[in-house]
Amino acid sequence: MSSGAAELHFDDLTAPQLTDVQQQILDHTESRQVDLNIDRMVEEAVAEAGVDDFADTDGLWERVAAYVGAIEADDGLTQLIRGTLRQRIVRLLRNRLSLTDLLKRHPEIESIPIEKPFIVVGMPRSGTTHLVNLLAADPRRRALPYWESQEPLPIPGDGPDVYGVDPRYTRAKAEHDAMMVSAPATAAMHDRYPEAIEEEVEVLDLDFAAYVLEWHARVPGWRDYYLGLDQNRHYGYMKKVLQALTFLRGPRTWVLKSPQHCEQLGPLMATFPDATVAFTHRDPVAVVQSAITMMAYSDRLRRRNIEPQWLLDYWTDRVERLLGSCVRDRGLVPAERSIDIAFHHLNGHELELLDDLYGRAEVELTSKVRRAFHKYLDGNPRGKHGAVRYDLQRHFGVSPDELRSRFAFYFERFDVRPEGH
Repeated sequence: MSSGAAELHFDDLTAPQLTDVQQQILDHTESRQVDLNIDRMVEEAVAEAGVDDFADTDGLWERVAAYVGAIEADDGLTQLIRGTLRQRIVRLLRNRLSLTDLLKRHPEIESIPIEKPFIVVGMPRSGTTHLVNLLAADPRRRALPYWESQEPLPIPGDGPDVYGVDPRYTRAKAEHDAMMVSAPATAAMHDRYPEAIEEEVEVLDLDFAAYVLEWHARVPGWRDYYLGLDQNRHYGYMKKVLQALTFLRGPRTWVLKSPQHCEQLGPLMATFPDATVAFTHRDPVAVVQSAITMMAYSDRLRRRNIEPQWLLDYWTDRVERLLGSCVRDRGLVPAERSIDIAFHHLNGHELELLDDLYGRAEVELTSKVRRAFHKYLDGNPRGKHGAVRYDLQRHFGVSPDELRSRFAFYFERFDVRPEGH
């Protein structure tokens, strides 16, 4: 990797030259096989949570087994990422236990309304992160920062430190600091700093029912299993987590976002029928090349081989599926409570787009909120952490035009401009 002041070039994307730090991390972690035994992970989660009632387990252990089985089927993973995924599973189980315990102690939580949320729906790299962070600058809104998405429920007895800082935030910051040492280019692609607004499908994963695992490992088996689940039920579970989060730390009006919603618009609207939805649209080539470049860069620590062709094939197909579902189901979201935002129109036009969105939601856009939006925009210009220079042909053996031909159906439906040639 080389970098100028504003642009990152990946000279070694598909044949990585590891730094000394990266090599030391891998040498240290590869020496021991990570065990994904479900019973042992459950025992750890119970010990951490201090309670042992998972509740509502209809199908849960089948889903956990499918989740773990998909990871085990990926034989290219390093022990480093296997360890990370093991920690994730224990954390999800622990959070689920903590949620069940909280609901038992405070049954009124399930009566808390999740009223009139704003929901941003669109592909990664299509402006969703920019838009949801901007909306979250409205002080009347509740959003899900990364630190809270990872540990939505506090552990009993694990209170703030002497400075009043939540230990969940402290842990997320330590994780982020370590990431910036081991994989510093991450910030330019998708900087998950503790305060950054995260996708609520992270908390849906407490129900082992989200597409999130696809971003961590090569799990086509999990993709197929997830697509076969009744997401009305699982989105209902996600709402329950949001109710608990509202109870713990209000206010009530949420800002949500996830690419996964593109293929789950039916369950999304059944769960949040009074939502106002902002769809973002961008050239799928930009989406695919950004996603697979980020994945390939991350894979230098996660995998023994990068396999660029696999990444190209899988994520082109995955984006095609997501966008195909969005085109098919766009009509499930009422036109009077939704807007479509073209990526090429987003930057510089944010406030007029938000005027439209707030008008459709019948929510006043006050002068105080406008000032908050201006402050966010002034402090977060596009490319703040540097831009990545993509080279599809060099790294993945395909031209943008060849790839774009797969997505004619999407260009015909929405206002999307081709980017690059």
